[in-house]
Amino acid sequence: MSTPEVFVHATGDLLASAAAARTITRLADAIAAEGRAHLVLTGGGIGTKVIAAIGASPARDAVDWNLVDFWWGDERFEPAGDKERNETGARAALLDELGIDKARIHAIHGPDGPDGDDVDAAAARYAAELAAAAGAGADVPAFDVLMLGIGPEGHIASIFPGSPAAHAGGSVVAVRNSPKPPPTRISLTFGAIQAAREVWILASGAEKAEAVGEALSGVSQDKLPAAGARGLDRTLFLIDEAAASELPPA
Repeated sequence: MSTPEVFVHATGDLLASAAAARTITRLADAIAAEGRAHLVLTGGGIGTKVIAAIGASPARDAVDWNLVDFWWGDERFEPAGDKERNETGARAALLDELGIDKARIHAIHGPDGPDGDDVDAAAARYAAELAAAAGAGADVPAFDVLMLGIGPEGHIASIFPGSPAAHAGGSVVAVRNSPKPPPTRISLTFGAIQAAREVWILASGAEKAEAVGEALSGVSQDKLPAAGARGLDRTLFLIDEAAASELPPA
């Protein structure tokens, strides 16, 4: 896995703008090289702000969005359109504006989906969709960018400290009894996250500083899930000054 690189921006707004510009460049390069790109989105305040900044960027049209597949690192197991869902925020901030083929948007189904209340079946369905896009011999596509938020206690996606999800195999896991509501979720596993070409951890605010510092200190992913957020080629911590206040010594 790659060694983390840290980029500090003065404010959350500047962080969002910089991350948006970086996303557009990375996707355009991937499409030029391979004819398509895979982007994994995250939710939360800063994740949604980055997605909105992509939509507002003057460079947005540098990407042929019909050649981008959109995925999520995790999702709250709630009905489509629920305000708690990461998909809902992403659609409002960007995806509905793009007018792309709906097959490019790989939403994780909630209880109103084809598997009803069976969260394990919904997780298996998402895993199968990932595998179908990955091709022979892989569980997930080669994600060009996988964005993650980080919780104050160090969780990423829906992998929380001490959660059974931290030890799950395969690519997708159903999460029950999440310490942060809503309690039922679906998440990528460490195996899927660490198969991404680039993993970007987005953090804004002083309440994230301790977790960011600890994630960069060499602690194990068993203790702090964010320490396992690593990409094959690059791992970027894109943070604002408030979230950078407890970085370990260089």
